[in-house]
Amino acid sequence: METREELLRAKIPCPETGIEVKRTLCAICSPSFHCGVDAYVKDGRIIKVEGTKGHPMNNGLLCTKGLSNREYVYRKDRILTPLKRVGARGDGKFEEITWDEAYRTIADRLLAIRRESGADSVLFFGGYSKWFRPWLHRLAYSFGTQNYATESSTCFTSGLMAWKVATGRPARPDMEHCGVFLGWAFTPYHSRYLNGKRADEAKARGVKFIIVDPRETPATEKLADIHLRPVGGTDGALALGMANILIENGWIDKEYIEKYVSGFEAFAEYVKRFNEDNLEAITGVPYDQAVAACRMIHENGPLSVNESSAPLAHHKNGMQNYRAIMALTALTGSYDRIGGQRPSVHTYIHQSSGFRTREEEFVGERRPVGCKPPVGSGRFPLWYELEGEGQAMDIARQVLEGTPYPIRAIFACGMNARMFPDTEYVKKALGKLDFFVDADLFMTDTAKLADIVLPACTSFERGEFKSYPGGYATYTNPVIEPLGQAKSDADILCELANYMDLDDPLLRSGYENCIRYMIRDLSVTVEELKRADLPVLVPEREPYVEGAYIEGGMDTESGKFELDSLLIKAHPEWNLDSLPTYRCSLNQADEERYPFILCAGARIPHALHSRLHDVPWLRSLRPEPEADLALEDAKRLGIKKGDAIELFTGVGAIGVKANPTARVLPGMVHMYHGYREADVNSLMDRDNLDPYCGFPGFRSTRCGVRKKGGDGNGLHD
Repeated sequence: METREELLRAKIPCPETGIEVKRTLCAICSPSFHCGVDAYVKDGRIIKVEGTKGHPMNNGLLCTKGLSNREYVYRKDRILTPLKRVGARGDGKFEEITWDEAYRTIADRLLAIRRESGADSVLFFGGYSKWFRPWLHRLAYSFGTQNYATESSTCFTSGLMAWKVATGRPARPDMEHCGVFLGWAFTPYHSRYLNGKRADEAKARGVKFIIVDPRETPATEKLADIHLRPVGGTDGALALGMANILIENGWIDKEYIEKYVSGFEAFAEYVKRFNEDNLEAITGVPYDQAVAACRMIHENGPLSVNESSAPLAHHKNGMQNYRAIMALTALTGSYDRIGGQRPSVHTYIHQSSGFRTREEEFVGERRPVGCKPPVGSGRFPLWYELEGEGQAMDIARQVLEGTPYPIRAIFACGMNARMFPDTEYVKKALGKLDFFVDADLFMTDTAKLADIVLPACTSFERGEFKSYPGGYATYTNPVIEPLGQAKSDADILCELANYMDLDDPLLRSGYENCIRYMIRDLSVTVEELKRADLPVLVPEREPYVEGAYIEGGMDTESGKFELDSLLIKAHPEWNLDSLPTYRCSLNQADEERYPFILCAGARIPHALHSRLHDVPWLRSLRPEPEADLALEDAKRLGIKKGDAIELFTGVGAIGVKANPTARVLPGMVHMYHGYREADVNSLMDRDNLDPYCGFPGFRSTRCGVRKKGGDGNGLHD
């Protein structure tokens, strides 16, 4: 029989050890996951985490990021009390204050600025994590401004907009029933890890995989029957070339197109420009490989397509890339089909769960009228038309230029300047503000620029409502007490609404009451969800019915899948193309001086933006920032593994270690972002933005590479 000491060493939950297993969720990454977590707790501290078996999302699995939650929660730079700046912005000199003093200071300053310059001179920004966004959005509206913007100005929304333009409703790939899976930018063993398990199972069933990625990855090695390697930013051209091949060979669903697709004739005429004569020259993909991929699609349908919110969207032509790729689902009759793309209806915070909540009503009913349009609305009119909120990539410019009106204050939750192009420019703008508040878990470099810093807590320290695919809902309970004086972001927002005496009784009544409001049409209650050990099935869930959406008429001007957008065509003043046209993604720069294509944010399996670089376990997997470049490029430049090199653009230069590899294409450099000591986003051209959605060209920016001490032309020592 084991002794108590042996039981403790093994972390066995039992009365002898005092260890309890409590259940929560991991909120480190995107809300489309939020995997179930078993937290082993002793004496009020987490000592171990595991995935929750039987959880409908992850069924016991966790990725490297999720497994690091204990170190993440107890990071040394956790903010434990409200802070007031006492030094110059950026110096990191603060003094501790009470919550009452923090709230009163924030309320007094924001209300004074509203009286002096109007509510629109205050901007509300939501970063990571995303769980609090309905409350922040409603707070902005109740304050009297549409100036609400989020980190999704660089993530997810570009793809959502592309779906809205084409079909009025987003869709998800049905890998479980497809015959061929077109994995565009599909790296599930590095990102969105649960898709890796699904892909392995699909491969075992005989599903054919076409992986489109300029890099060699575990997905290309384990899954790909065909691997297409387009040069960064040319995905749209490749998709258009494939569309032309499908049309020329009659490998399309003519009956489906006739019945459900609008704009086919104009689209078919346009794609003739991408053909055997030029496709390889534009994309780097041999024409016969593209033909082989199209033949595989034709012979092995139904077709399901993965299109990712980051690698495809982070180009000046990103949204058009999306539209071109999605057009393949229209040509093959794959949209709203089992085994193809299944349309989804929004449930709650970027999740489709098969039932509806009143989240959109909760936010929208407080939308103010008569106020100025939000930041970026004039520069990116399609964004504003479809999303109705600020485009954050225009915040810094408007703060510094003061046009079309001044932004004097920002209230932010989890703001990260490193998620913007030209980081120093953003920091300069934050430094110009009259007042800046940031709530966060950690003392980030962005938080150091704030006048007031508020301590937020992790998902382990709060309770929250969450929905999952398949009709599930949950309401977690805290597994430990908040560290220090930390509070949940939503509680902060509701309490601040009280301090500002806003005319919003619901928001002021607190998070839990707001959830009751949003789920009041469901049979389950907050109390029932709290008592449940696992997420519960919601009786109001509705199963997917194949073809119901397209048969009933889509939410587009034509009621069909629009290859030629009637919405865009109706606004010639926007100067946007109604067809999913292809244009070069690279910024305007000297090609001779900057001969490489820099891809920032190429996925690695143990990082998420800059949130995990200071977690010791994860940092140990890649201790120093490294840039991946092709072996032949490294040989030409005289660069060996581990050499100190510089990446440089017209904006600046950073020093990193070299990682020559056969996994990347010649002429491309891939580097993960968010490193404090080597922030690759600081090299990005802040004006290299997608005119359709405003997304930055993180994945296709001209750059040079040189060994430390080189002459600067990027071609030799």
